[in-house]
Amino acid sequence: MRVTSEFFVSALVRRVFGEGGFAAVSRKGAPEAGAVFICVDRLDGSFDFYGPAPQAMFSSLPQGRLFESVFERADRETIDARLASEARMDPDYWLVDIEARDGRIDLPLVQDEPKPDTDLFRF
Repeated sequence: MRVTSEFFVSALVRRVFGEGGFAAVSRKGAPEAGAVFICVDRLDGSFDFYGPAPQAMFSSLPQGRLFESVFERADRETIDARLASEARMDPDYWLVDIEARDGRIDLPLVQDEPKPDTDLFRF
């Protein structure tokens, strides 16, 4: 069973605050299964932006939520344009804003997942 979006966002915000950081829920989406997007403010005018990894990337569905980097060191206008596009396709998304001067946040990213075995036919 997958954790609801509301629970995941709540836990993420609590963890950020527990580590002495700042996070805010800028947009609340569907409580059960709304897509979660994360905008990291580097406090220098640039932002990193993460979105849910497409499920088509996996041969089997992962147990938890996985994210992929959409933009690195982008300006806010670029991110707002991406979110406007998302809202036209699916208005039930969540947006969490996190301040992290170094840009580091602890998210389960696609590149952290083990790669599928590509040597299946090696003898």
